[in-house]
Amino acid sequence: MAMAAASSLFTFSFQEGICSQKTKTCSKKFMHNYLNLTRNQLGCSMSMYLKHARSLHSEKSLILEETERLSKQNRILCRALEIENSPSFTLGNKFQLDDVIEAQQFDRDILNAIFEVARDMEKIEKKSPGSQILKGYLMATLFYEPSTRTRLSFESAMKRLGGEVLTTENAREFSSAAKGETLEDSIRTVESYSDIIVMRHFESGAAKRAAAIAGIPIINAGDGPGQHPTQALLDVYTIEREIGKLDGIKVGLVGDLANGRTVRSLAYLLAKYEDVKIYFVSPDVVKMKDDIKDYLTSMNIKWEESADLMEVASKCDVVYQTRIQRERFGERTDLYEEARGKYIVDRRVLEAMPKHAVVMHPLPRLDEITVDVDSDPRAAYFRQAKNGLYIRMALLKLLLVGW
Repeated sequence: MAMAAASSLFTFSFQEGICSQKTKTCSKKFMHNYLNLTRNQLGCSMSMYLKHARSLHSEKSLILEETERLSKQNRILCRALEIENSPSFTLGNKFQLDDVIEAQQFDRDILNAIFEVARDMEKIEKKSPGSQILKGYLMATLFYEPSTRTRLSFESAMKRLGGEVLTTENAREFSSAAKGETLEDSIRTVESYSDIIVMRHFESGAAKRAAAIAGIPIINAGDGPGQHPTQALLDVYTIEREIGKLDGIKVGLVGDLANGRTVRSLAYLLAKYEDVKIYFVSPDVVKMKDDIKDYLTSMNIKWEESADLMEVASKCDVVYQTRIQRERFGERTDLYEEARGKYIVDRRVLEAMPKHAVVMHPLPRLDEITVDVDSDPRAAYFRQAKNGLYIRMALLKLLLVGW
Protein backbone atom coordinates (compact mmCIF):
# COMPACT_ATOMS: atom_id res chain seq x y z
CA MET A 1 0.00 0.00 0.00
CA ALA A 2 2.81 2.39 0.94
CA MET A 3 4.60 1.54 -2.30
CA ALA A 4 1.50 2.32 -4.31
CA ALA A 5 1.12 5.63 -2.51
CA ALA A 6 4.70 6.54 -3.28
CA SER A 7 4.13 5.64 -6.89
CA SER A 8 1.03 7.76 -7.22
CA LEU A 9 2.62 10.79 -5.55
CA PHE A 10 5.77 10.72 -7.66
CA THR A 11 5.53 12.71 -10.88
CA PHE A 12 8.09 13.65 -13.39
CA SER A 13 8.30 15.28 -16.75
CA PHE A 14 11.01 16.73 -18.85
CA GLN A 15 11.17 18.70 -22.05
CA GLU A 16 13.96 18.05 -24.49
CA GLY A 17 16.33 20.92 -25.14
CA ILE A 18 15.64 23.02 -28.21
CA CYS A 19 18.92 23.85 -29.89
CA SER A 20 19.44 26.98 -31.94
CA GLN A 21 21.45 26.45 -35.11
CA LYS A 22 22.78 30.00 -34.84
CA THR A 23 23.81 30.07 -31.21
CA LYS A 24 24.61 26.37 -30.71
CA THR A 25 23.14 26.67 -27.25
CA CYS A 26 20.76 24.23 -25.68
CA SER A 27 18.01 24.92 -23.16
CA LYS A 28 16.90 21.99 -21.07
CA LYS A 29 13.97 21.88 -18.66
CA PHE A 30 13.51 19.27 -16.04
CA MET A 31 10.71 19.06 -13.48
CA HIS A 32 10.59 16.47 -10.76
CA ASN A 33 9.17 15.69 -7.34
CA TYR A 34 10.47 12.89 -5.21
CA LEU A 35 9.16 11.34 -2.04
CA ASN A 36 11.39 9.94 0.70
CA LEU A 37 9.64 7.19 2.62
CA THR A 38 11.03 6.87 6.14
CA ARG A 39 12.82 3.78 7.29
CA ASN A 40 10.01 3.30 9.82
CA GLN A 41 7.56 2.83 6.95
CA LEU A 42 9.52 0.54 4.65
CA GLY A 43 12.63 -0.41 6.56
CA CYS A 44 14.84 1.74 4.39
CA SER A 45 15.15 5.18 2.92
CA MET A 46 13.94 5.43 -0.64
CA SER A 47 14.51 8.27 -3.05
CA MET A 48 13.47 8.50 -6.64
CA TYR A 49 14.88 10.80 -9.22
CA LEU A 50 15.96 11.08 -12.79
CA LYS A 51 19.30 12.58 -13.73
CA HIS A 52 18.71 14.99 -16.55
CA ALA A 53 19.87 18.51 -15.79
CA ARG A 54 23.64 18.63 -15.48
CA SER A 55 23.46 21.08 -12.58
CA LEU A 56 21.72 18.45 -10.43
CA HIS A 57 24.35 15.77 -11.05
CA SER A 58 26.35 16.00 -7.81
CA GLU A 59 23.27 16.41 -5.60
CA LYS A 60 21.55 13.38 -7.06
CA SER A 61 24.66 11.24 -6.89
CA LEU A 62 24.75 11.93 -3.16
CA ILE A 63 21.04 11.05 -2.84
CA LEU A 64 21.59 7.73 -4.59
CA GLU A 65 24.64 6.86 -2.48
CA GLU A 66 22.78 7.63 0.77
CA THR A 67 19.77 5.63 -0.39
CA GLU A 68 21.88 2.58 -1.14
CA ARG A 69 23.89 2.91 2.07
CA LEU A 70 20.77 2.93 4.27
CA SER A 71 19.18 0.14 2.26
CA LYS A 72 22.18 -2.12 2.61
CA GLN A 73 22.22 -1.68 6.37
CA ASN A 74 18.86 -3.45 6.40
CA ARG A 75 19.99 -5.93 3.74
CA ILE A 76 17.22 -4.52 1.58
CA LEU A 77 17.89 -2.89 -1.75
CA CYS A 78 15.17 -0.28 -2.08
CA ARG A 79 15.90 1.58 -5.27
CA ALA A 80 14.11 4.15 -7.34
CA LEU A 81 13.65 1.88 -10.30
CA GLU A 82 11.55 -0.56 -8.29
CA ILE A 83 8.75 1.98 -8.00
CA GLU A 84 5.82 1.59 -10.36
CA ASN A 85 6.36 4.93 -12.09
CA SER A 86 10.12 4.50 -12.38
CA PRO A 87 12.02 5.43 -15.56
CA SER A 88 11.54 2.67 -18.09
CA PHE A 89 14.29 0.71 -19.81
CA THR A 90 11.92 -0.24 -22.64
CA LEU A 91 12.73 0.35 -26.28
CA GLY A 92 12.48 3.98 -27.36
CA ASN A 93 12.71 5.58 -23.92
CA LYS A 94 15.41 8.09 -23.10
CA PHE A 95 18.55 7.00 -21.25
CA GLN A 96 18.59 8.13 -17.62
CA LEU A 97 22.00 9.85 -17.88
CA ASP A 98 23.12 12.83 -19.94
CA ASP A 99 26.83 12.09 -19.53
CA VAL A 100 29.09 9.34 -18.24
CA ILE A 101 31.47 11.07 -15.84
CA GLU A 102 31.96 8.90 -12.77
CA ALA A 103 31.07 5.49 -11.41
CA GLN A 104 28.81 6.93 -8.69
CA GLN A 105 26.20 7.76 -11.34
CA PHE A 106 25.16 4.13 -11.69
CA ASP A 107 22.97 1.90 -9.56
CA ARG A 108 22.42 -1.84 -9.92
CA ASP A 109 19.31 -1.48 -12.05
CA ILE A 110 20.98 0.77 -14.60
CA LEU A 111 24.07 -1.46 -14.59
CA ASN A 112 21.99 -4.57 -15.28
CA ALA A 113 20.13 -2.79 -18.07
CA ILE A 114 23.38 -1.56 -19.66
CA PHE A 115 24.78 -5.09 -19.53
CA GLU A 116 21.70 -6.39 -21.35
CA VAL A 117 22.28 -3.82 -24.09
CA ALA A 118 25.96 -4.83 -24.20
CA ARG A 119 24.93 -8.43 -24.83
CA ASP A 120 22.76 -7.20 -27.69
CA MET A 121 25.74 -5.26 -29.04
CA GLU A 122 27.82 -8.43 -29.01
CA LYS A 123 25.19 -10.10 -31.19
CA ILE A 124 25.27 -7.14 -33.57
CA GLU A 125 29.06 -7.21 -33.77
CA LYS A 126 29.14 -10.94 -34.47
CA LYS A 127 26.01 -11.51 -36.53
CA SER A 128 24.82 -8.20 -37.96
CA PRO A 129 27.69 -6.28 -39.55
CA GLY A 130 26.66 -3.04 -41.17
CA SER A 131 24.36 -1.87 -38.38
CA GLN A 132 22.97 1.63 -38.96
CA ILE A 133 21.74 2.36 -35.43
CA LEU A 134 23.94 5.46 -35.20
CA LYS A 135 23.90 6.47 -38.85
CA GLY A 136 24.13 10.24 -39.15
CA TYR A 137 25.82 10.73 -35.77
CA LEU A 138 29.36 12.03 -35.28
CA MET A 139 31.55 11.20 -32.29
CA ALA A 140 34.60 13.33 -31.42
CA THR A 141 37.42 11.68 -29.48
CA LEU A 142 39.42 14.33 -27.64
CA PHE A 143 42.41 12.64 -25.99
CA TYR A 144 44.95 14.71 -24.07
CA GLU A 145 46.77 11.57 -22.89
CA PRO A 146 47.97 8.49 -24.80
CA SER A 147 45.49 5.68 -25.36
CA THR A 148 45.23 2.55 -27.45
CA ARG A 149 42.37 0.36 -26.23
CA THR A 150 40.01 3.09 -25.01
CA ARG A 151 40.26 5.36 -28.03
CA LEU A 152 40.22 2.57 -30.62
CA SER A 153 37.42 0.66 -28.93
CA PHE A 154 35.24 3.80 -28.85
CA GLU A 155 36.00 4.51 -32.49
CA SER A 156 35.33 0.89 -33.43
CA ALA A 157 32.10 0.94 -31.42
CA MET A 158 30.87 4.05 -33.23
CA LYS A 159 31.72 2.73 -36.67
CA ARG A 160 30.21 -0.70 -36.01
CA LEU A 161 26.92 1.05 -35.27
CA GLY A 162 27.04 3.11 -38.46
CA GLY A 163 28.34 6.36 -36.98
CA GLU A 164 31.32 8.50 -37.93
CA VAL A 165 34.35 9.64 -35.98
CA LEU A 166 36.34 12.86 -35.62
CA THR A 167 39.54 12.19 -33.74
CA THR A 168 42.58 13.84 -32.21
CA GLU A 169 45.03 11.43 -30.60
CA ASN A 170 47.29 13.83 -28.70
CA ALA A 171 45.22 16.92 -28.05
CA ARG A 172 47.63 18.18 -25.42
CA GLU A 173 50.33 18.64 -28.05
CA PHE A 174 48.54 18.82 -31.39
CA SER A 175 45.40 20.84 -30.61
CA SER A 176 44.89 24.46 -29.69
CA ALA A 177 45.55 23.46 -26.08
CA ALA A 178 49.22 23.77 -27.04
CA LYS A 179 48.49 27.44 -27.78
CA GLY A 180 46.90 27.98 -24.40
CA GLU A 181 43.23 27.39 -25.24
CA THR A 182 41.14 26.51 -22.20
CA LEU A 183 39.37 23.18 -21.93
CA GLU A 184 36.02 24.97 -21.82
CA ASP A 185 36.68 26.77 -25.11
CA SER A 186 37.86 23.54 -26.73
CA ILE A 187 34.67 21.75 -25.67
CA ARG A 188 32.42 24.57 -26.91
CA THR A 189 34.19 24.41 -30.27
CA VAL A 190 34.27 20.63 -30.68
CA GLU A 191 30.61 20.23 -29.70
CA SER A 192 29.64 22.36 -32.70
CA TYR A 193 31.15 19.69 -34.97
CA SER A 194 29.86 16.54 -33.26
CA ASP A 195 27.00 14.86 -31.41
CA ILE A 196 28.98 13.32 -28.55
CA ILE A 197 32.47 13.82 -27.12
CA VAL A 198 34.67 11.10 -25.63
CA MET A 199 37.44 12.80 -23.67
CA ARG A 200 40.60 11.72 -21.86
CA HIS A 201 42.43 14.36 -19.88
CA PHE A 202 45.45 14.58 -17.62
CA GLU A 203 43.62 16.51 -14.88
CA SER A 204 41.28 14.93 -12.37
CA GLY A 205 37.84 16.54 -12.65
CA ALA A 206 38.29 17.68 -16.25
CA ALA A 207 35.34 15.61 -17.47
CA LYS A 208 33.03 17.28 -14.95
CA ARG A 209 34.19 20.68 -16.18
CA ALA A 210 33.49 19.65 -19.76
CA ALA A 211 30.02 18.29 -18.95
CA ALA A 212 29.11 21.45 -17.06
CA ILE A 213 29.34 23.60 -20.19
CA ALA A 214 28.61 21.14 -23.02
CA GLY A 215 25.22 20.83 -24.67
CA ILE A 216 25.97 17.32 -25.95
CA PRO A 217 26.88 14.13 -24.04
CA ILE A 218 30.37 13.85 -22.57
CA ILE A 219 31.98 10.49 -21.82
CA ASN A 220 34.90 10.45 -19.42
CA ALA A 221 37.56 8.18 -20.93
CA GLY A 222 39.90 8.83 -18.00
CA ASP A 223 40.75 12.04 -16.14
CA GLY A 224 44.26 11.86 -14.72
CA PRO A 225 44.29 9.91 -11.44
CA GLY A 226 40.55 10.55 -11.03
CA GLN A 227 38.20 8.04 -12.63
CA HIS A 228 37.69 5.84 -15.68
CA PRO A 229 33.99 4.90 -15.51
CA THR A 230 33.69 3.06 -18.83
CA GLN A 231 36.64 0.85 -17.84
CA ALA A 232 34.89 0.08 -14.57
CA LEU A 233 31.69 -0.80 -16.43
CA LEU A 234 33.50 -3.25 -18.68
CA ASP A 235 35.37 -4.64 -15.66
CA VAL A 236 32.16 -5.39 -13.77
CA TYR A 237 30.62 -6.80 -16.95
CA THR A 238 33.65 -9.05 -17.37
CA ILE A 239 33.53 -10.24 -13.76
CA GLU A 240 29.88 -11.19 -14.14
CA ARG A 241 30.60 -13.10 -17.33
CA GLU A 242 33.68 -14.84 -15.99
CA ILE A 243 32.59 -15.62 -12.41
CA GLY A 244 28.85 -15.79 -12.99
CA LYS A 245 27.89 -13.44 -10.17
CA LEU A 246 28.68 -10.08 -8.58
CA ASP A 247 27.24 -10.51 -5.10
CA GLY A 248 29.41 -12.35 -2.61
CA ILE A 249 32.69 -12.03 -4.51
CA LYS A 250 36.21 -11.31 -3.28
CA VAL A 251 38.41 -9.05 -5.38
CA GLY A 252 42.10 -8.31 -4.98
CA LEU A 253 43.17 -4.92 -6.36
CA VAL A 254 46.92 -4.98 -6.93
CA GLY A 255 49.56 -2.47 -8.01
CA ASP A 256 49.33 1.31 -8.31
CA LEU A 257 46.20 1.98 -6.28
CA ALA A 258 47.01 5.62 -5.54
CA ASN A 259 47.20 6.72 -9.17
CA GLY A 260 45.10 4.04 -10.84
CA ARG A 261 41.82 5.60 -11.96
CA THR A 262 40.57 2.17 -13.06
CA VAL A 263 40.71 0.67 -9.56
CA ARG A 264 39.07 3.74 -8.05
CA SER A 265 36.10 3.53 -10.40
CA LEU A 266 35.90 -0.25 -10.00
CA ALA A 267 35.76 0.09 -6.21
CA TYR A 268 32.83 2.50 -6.52
CA LEU A 269 30.90 0.05 -8.70
CA LEU A 270 31.68 -3.02 -6.59
CA ALA A 271 30.15 -1.15 -3.64
CA LYS A 272 26.76 -1.49 -5.37
CA TYR A 273 26.75 -5.24 -4.68
CA GLU A 274 26.15 -7.38 -1.61
CA ASP A 275 28.71 -9.21 0.53
CA VAL A 276 31.68 -8.04 -1.51
CA LYS A 277 35.14 -7.97 0.03
CA ILE A 278 38.05 -6.04 -1.49
CA TYR A 279 41.72 -6.61 -0.75
CA PHE A 280 44.24 -3.84 -1.46
CA VAL A 281 47.74 -5.06 -2.31
CA SER A 282 50.24 -2.36 -3.20
CA PRO A 283 53.63 -0.88 -2.38
CA ASP A 284 53.50 1.66 0.44
CA VAL A 285 54.08 4.64 -1.87
CA VAL A 286 50.99 3.88 -3.98
CA LYS A 287 48.42 2.68 -1.46
CA MET A 288 44.71 3.20 -2.05
CA LYS A 289 43.64 6.68 -0.96
CA ASP A 290 41.47 7.23 2.08
CA ASP A 291 38.50 8.63 0.14
CA ILE A 292 37.88 5.22 -1.44
CA LYS A 293 38.35 3.37 1.84
CA ASP A 294 35.96 5.74 3.60
CA TYR A 295 33.40 5.33 0.84
CA LEU A 296 33.55 1.53 1.02
CA THR A 297 33.17 1.66 4.79
CA SER A 298 30.13 3.94 4.45
CA MET A 299 28.59 1.40 2.07
CA ASN A 300 29.29 -1.50 4.46
CA ILE A 301 31.79 -3.05 2.06
CA LYS A 302 34.54 -5.01 3.79
CA TRP A 303 38.08 -4.15 2.77
CA GLU A 304 41.53 -5.12 3.91
CA GLU A 305 45.07 -4.04 3.12
CA SER A 306 47.68 -6.74 2.70
CA ALA A 307 51.31 -7.06 1.73
CA ASP A 308 50.99 -10.76 0.83
CA LEU A 309 49.85 -11.24 -2.77
CA MET A 310 50.02 -15.03 -2.55
CA GLU A 311 47.68 -15.15 0.44
CA VAL A 312 45.23 -12.72 -1.14
CA ALA A 313 45.28 -14.62 -4.45
CA SER A 314 44.32 -17.81 -2.64
CA LYS A 315 41.14 -16.17 -1.32
CA CYS A 316 39.95 -14.17 -4.34
CA ASP A 317 37.59 -14.71 -7.22
CA VAL A 318 39.35 -11.92 -9.13
CA VAL A 319 42.96 -10.75 -9.01
CA TYR A 320 42.91 -7.33 -10.67
CA GLN A 321 46.50 -6.36 -11.46
CA THR A 322 47.60 -2.86 -12.54
CA ARG A 323 50.88 -1.37 -13.66
CA ILE A 324 52.90 1.13 -11.65
CA GLN A 325 52.28 4.36 -13.56
CA ARG A 326 55.61 5.98 -14.28
CA GLU A 327 53.95 9.12 -15.70
CA ARG A 328 52.36 9.95 -12.32
CA PHE A 329 55.66 10.17 -10.43
CA GLY A 330 57.09 13.22 -12.19
CA GLU A 331 60.74 13.63 -11.27
CA ARG A 332 60.51 11.22 -8.31
CA THR A 333 62.03 8.30 -10.18
CA ASP A 334 63.29 6.94 -6.86
CA LEU A 335 59.70 6.37 -5.70
CA TYR A 336 58.81 4.76 -9.00
CA GLU A 337 61.72 2.33 -8.75
CA GLU A 338 60.73 1.57 -5.15
CA ALA A 339 57.23 0.57 -6.25
CA ARG A 340 57.97 -1.12 -9.57
CA GLY A 341 58.25 -4.90 -9.69
CA LYS A 342 57.17 -5.54 -6.11
CA TYR A 343 54.00 -7.45 -6.96
CA ILE A 344 54.05 -9.67 -10.05
CA VAL A 345 51.42 -12.17 -11.13
CA ASP A 346 53.22 -15.26 -12.41
CA ARG A 347 52.69 -19.02 -12.50
CA ARG A 348 53.21 -19.25 -8.75
CA VAL A 349 50.34 -16.85 -8.14
CA LEU A 350 48.16 -18.83 -10.54
CA GLU A 351 48.87 -22.00 -8.56
CA ALA A 352 47.68 -20.28 -5.39
CA MET A 353 44.45 -19.04 -6.98
CA PRO A 354 41.18 -21.01 -6.88
CA LYS A 355 40.44 -22.88 -10.10
CA HIS A 356 37.43 -20.69 -10.89
CA ALA A 357 39.24 -17.38 -10.27
CA VAL A 358 40.48 -15.04 -13.01
CA VAL A 359 43.29 -12.55 -13.54
CA MET A 360 42.25 -9.18 -14.93
CA HIS A 361 44.24 -6.12 -16.02
CA PRO A 362 43.09 -2.86 -17.64
CA LEU A 363 46.22 -2.89 -19.84
CA PRO A 364 48.76 -1.90 -20.96
CA ARG A 365 50.98 -4.16 -18.91
CA LEU A 366 54.72 -3.97 -18.46
CA ASP A 367 56.19 -6.77 -16.38
CA GLU A 368 53.53 -7.05 -13.66
CA ILE A 369 51.98 -10.11 -15.35
CA THR A 370 54.46 -12.54 -16.87
CA VAL A 371 53.75 -13.65 -20.42
CA ASP A 372 53.53 -17.33 -19.44
CA VAL A 373 50.28 -16.48 -17.63
CA ASP A 374 48.64 -15.63 -20.97
CA SER A 375 48.08 -19.26 -21.93
CA ASP A 376 46.16 -20.06 -18.75
CA PRO A 377 42.37 -19.98 -19.27
CA ARG A 378 42.08 -17.89 -16.11
CA ALA A 379 43.92 -15.03 -17.83
CA ALA A 380 40.89 -12.89 -18.69
CA TYR A 381 42.52 -9.57 -19.62
CA PHE A 382 42.25 -9.87 -23.39
CA ARG A 383 38.62 -11.03 -23.10
CA GLN A 384 38.20 -8.05 -20.77
CA ALA A 385 39.50 -5.70 -23.48
CA LYS A 386 37.10 -7.22 -26.01
CA ASN A 387 34.19 -6.65 -23.64
CA GLY A 388 35.10 -2.98 -23.70
CA LEU A 389 33.85 -2.81 -27.28
CA TYR A 390 30.40 -4.08 -26.32
CA ILE A 391 30.06 -1.80 -23.29
CA ARG A 392 31.08 1.24 -25.33
CA MET A 393 28.75 0.31 -28.17
CA ALA A 394 25.98 0.13 -25.58
CA LEU A 395 26.82 3.50 -24.03
CA LEU A 396 27.00 5.28 -27.38
CA LYS A 397 23.68 3.81 -28.43
CA LEU A 398 22.01 4.71 -25.12
CA LEU A 399 23.34 8.27 -24.92
CA LEU A 400 22.50 9.12 -28.53
CA VAL A 401 19.23 7.29 -29.24
CA GLY A 402 18.04 5.86 -25.92
CA TRP A 403 16.96 2.36 -24.94
